[in-house]
Amino acid sequence: MKKITILLVLSLSIPFAIVLASHKKNDKPAPTMSAEKTNTPENMPENFDWKHQGKDFWKKRLTQKQFSVCRQGGTERAFTGVYNSFKEEGTFTCSSCGLELFSSKTKFDSGTGWPSFWEAIKENVELKEDNSWFMKRTEVVCKRCGAHLGHVFDDGPAPTGKRFCINSVCLGFKAHAHTTPKK
Repeated sequence: MKKITILLVLSLSIPFAIVLASHKKNDKPAPTMSAEKTNTPENMPENFDWKHQGKDFWKKRLTQKQFSVCRQGGTERAFTGVYNSFKEEGTFTCSSCGLELFSSKTKFDSGTGWPSFWEAIKENVELKEDNSWFMKRTEVVCKRCGAHLGHVFDDGPAPTGKRFCINSVCLGFKAHAHTTPKK
């Protein structure tokens, strides 16, 4: 009887441990764009066609979590993203292609658990109707590479009344030279 109990406990706990380990592995913060990677925007030809790259290109370039959110329209869990409480001054970029998307001057704490901005760099994002999950929403995508970034809502602060609710894994960050964190 003792052996059966031990085997039963082990057989139930091992799959649980594997699921926990893989879950933690996939929730790593999004890396910022860096010159160490060979396919960063700085190393790509000026006329590189970011929008028409295949699944293999993005799987090599992105983490598993980034691929799930940016290329498959997923969502990271609330309050887990590296940029949710981030306060440095600079520019938030697309983690897929490096395009500048949001200024830190437009970031605010919405209390939702995702980085929120009241304005995007308009020429660098596209807004698309999203009727998934039985809701009518407006999806925000990167204009250069088509990455899913999050959604925009009409419940943000002045001056725009907009809340761009963006997944941290979809963002990179370029700090402004000689700046100090916002208080």
